[in-house]
This record gives sequence, C-alpha cells and structure tokens, in this order.
Amino acid sequence: MTTFPIVQLFIGGALVDASSGEIFETRNPATGDHLAQVQHANVADVDRAVESATKGFQVWSAMTGAERGRILNRAAAILRERNDELARMEVLDTGKPISEAIAVDVLSGADCIEYFAGMAATLHGEHFDLGGSFAYTRREPLGVCAGIGAWNYPLQIACWKSAPALACGNAMVFKPAELTPLTAIKLAEIYREAGLPDGVFNVVQGDARTGEALTAHPDVAKVSLTGEVGTGKRVMAAAASTLKHVTLELGGKSPLVVFEDANLTNAVSAALLANFYTQGEVCSNGTRVFVHRSIHDEFVEALRVRTDALIIGDPLDPATHVGALISQAHMAKVLAYIDAGIAAGAVVVSGGGRASGNAILDAGCFVRPTIFDACTDDMAIVQEEIFGPVMTVLVFDDETEVVARANDTRFGLAAGVFTQNLSRGHRVAAQLEAGIVWINNYNLTPIEVPFGGVKQSGIGRENSHAAIEHYTQRKTVYVELGDVDAPY
Repeated sequence: MTTFPIVQLFIGGALVDASSGEIFETRNPATGDHLAQVQHANVADVDRAVESATKGFQVWSAMTGAERGRILNRAAAILRERNDELARMEVLDTGKPISEAIAVDVLSGADCIEYFAGMAATLHGEHFDLGGSFAYTRREPLGVCAGIGAWNYPLQIACWKSAPALACGNAMVFKPAELTPLTAIKLAEIYREAGLPDGVFNVVQGDARTGEALTAHPDVAKVSLTGEVGTGKRVMAAAASTLKHVTLELGGKSPLVVFEDANLTNAVSAALLANFYTQGEVCSNGTRVFVHRSIHDEFVEALRVRTDALIIGDPLDPATHVGALISQAHMAKVLAYIDAGIAAGAVVVSGGGRASGNAILDAGCFVRPTIFDACTDDMAIVQEEIFGPVMTVLVFDDETEVVARANDTRFGLAAGVFTQNLSRGHRVAAQLEAGIVWINNYNLTPIEVPFGGVKQSGIGRENSHAAIEHYTQRKTVYVELGDVDAPY
C-alpha cells in the first residue's frame, strides 16, 4: 500500500494535527499523481488558530517596528536561499512551468516581505497644532487578520497577505486554497526559523468550510481574500455580521487595446504574456484583445505563428512554456468555454482543445493555448472569466468606440494600452475602468505599486504603501494644554 506525506496545520509555532480527523488528497495536475494527504481543519481547529494568533499578537505588536523588520528580512533571505526547492514544490502543486516558478513565484514573495520589512520601522501618525492644544494620531494594528489564498500563485499570495499584516504588528491565520496546500506550511516554517514569535502566523488547511469558519470568527478583525467574485461576495456578507475590515482581490476580464501605431512585436509579446503565462490562470490577464482594424490581419498572424511554437508539456522541464491547468474539473470548464466559443461562431486561429500526443500530455490537465478571432462583445468567451489559456480578439475602429467597449464589463481589475502616442496612452488609461493600467507592457506587478480592482474585481489594494492602510487603524489623541472652558 502506497503512503503519502501528511500535511498538517501550523498553529502556535508548530505543526499540529487537525482535530476533525478528515483528510483530503492533493494531486499533481501535470501527472495525476498523488502528492500528499492534507488534514482538514474544522471549526475547533480554526478556534485554536485564532486563539494562538491572539496570544501571538500580544507579543508581536509590543515589539518595535525595527525589531519586526529584522525578523521579516531574515525570512526574505531564507526564501531566496530556498528558491529552487520551493519553486519545484510550487510546480508540483500548480502545474505551472518551472521556469516561471523559479523566476517569479518565490522571489516575488521574498521581494514583498523585504519591502514591508523596510517599512515596518517607518509607520507613524500625524501631529496637528491646534493653537493652545494639539492632537496626534497613532497608527495601530488591527489584531488578528485572516488571509485566504488562491491556487494560481500560492506562495506569492501568502506573502502578499502576510507581509504587510505582520509589518504593521498584526497576527495572521492563513488558509491556502485546498488545491495547493503545500507551500503555505513551508512559509510558516520559514517565518519560525527567522524568529517570528509563536502564534503570529498560523496555517489552517481546508475547503470553503474552513474559510467560512475563519471569516465568521468574532475574534478576527480583518479578512483578505484572493479568489473569484462569488467567493468574494460570500466573504463580504459573512464579515458584515461583525463589521470586519475586508479587502478582496477578485477576478477580471481585462481589455488589452492595441492601436494602429503600436510596436507590433511588443504588442504581440504582451498579448501572449497576458493570456498564456501560467496557463492563463491569472486574474489580471488581458483576455479581451482589441486590435485596430488596420493592423488586425498582421497582428493575428504574428500571434498565430508564435502561439503555434509554444512548447506544452512537463512543467519540470525548463524548456516548457505552457504547463498543466490546476485540475481535471477546471480543465473541463475551460474546454467547455472553448466549445461554446466555436458554437457561437468565433474562429479558432490556434489551439482549440486539449493537448495530447504523448504520455505526459495524455495523463495531465493540458489545454492548447487558444486564440479566437471574429469575436463579438456578447459572446460568453468575451464576457465571462475563463481562467485558462483562451484569448479573444476583437476589432475596433476608433478610440471612443474601444474605450466604451473595453469598459462594458462587470469587471475592472486591469487593462493595457499599446500605442506610441503617449498623449493618447495617458488619455485612454484615464478613461479605462480598471484598478491598474499598463501602457506598452502588461502584467508587471512590482511590489512598490498598488494592485487591485474596481467594480466587481474587488475592494482595496495589495502591495505598496496602500496596503498599510488596510492593516492599520488610526487613533486620534487630543491633548489640552490650557484650562477647560465649560459653557455652564
């Protein structure tokens, strides 16, 4: 009988068993092989984790920002030292290519922790001179924060949520996505090795039931979710009962607008990155590619040539460009959208179905990168988030038209504009309803700049100094220096 590693919970600075006795399995999406058995946290386990975080908060919040920053910097250094090991684990869990995981997933998490480590000692309030009196504000931590992660960038998202929370003096209970449970535990161990006090960062494993218990817990002050719109609405509703702080980074159906004067090579490169990086499983992807009619044919042909040349296969092979989708169920969903696009009359330029032809492709969740042309705005493949390697190309004729069509969506996470006319680039960026707009590039998310959406793509911002606002609260202190002049 084959045995698989057991993934436990991390509570109070140690690996512990879940009290539920419930186990779920995680699989390698590229091979279908079992990776581990994961212990499912129940309500009692969530209570334990929150209690642990409450105790940890008392210690952590009493430390100076400089002391917290030194511990976080050590954690960032350990992440970098273990980059290759953690990247390989991320590949086994997610199916993404190893080249991506080594270059982005772990290192971007380390960058995030390092950034907020530097900020920890700089947090401060304001002073107000009121003549004979004065007032000042204190920037104080919220308490216990809950982080709920997504499965496309498990380690990066765990860092994006924990780093600003910890830098501000909060404690955190983090729940990774049940499909990708492995690296959050490793991050907890790294924080412990770096010197984080027990209880300050805890990990509970499980499905939506665990997330619901965490979101509804009365001692949790804030919830930060990365996920789909439906989940975000449920989290927001549950948090309302205790008026928790909430930040939501949700889905998107982002436009990428290519004007007639664009650098064609760069625009094609961006469209490929905006649709096929991480198998298209990126919330900010520019999946609605609006191309000016005068360059449409040349643009689509260049897309086809480069897409046909992409290597689909073993995610652990450094030569692979496109790995496996996260699960069989998700692959079925993506393939159903492709079928719907064909049925609606969209023209397949490249791809159009499941990748097959060898033992690796036949065993895993591989879908060929797909380009649809001749799309219309009302098609399901244009309106709905697919979260897979599916690009839709739409033709436009003028600026006013394309801005209106680009904004005709319930989402508003990201957008891209390609033009050599920078006046037009800035003008269009100002009109696009999106939380972030790239001009002549796409999907770059340096930790120094805010990231988040508008409309149904979310509330609040990740990264940058903006994140500090979501993990602290202001207290005003008024100091009277003179006599109190009572009117009676």
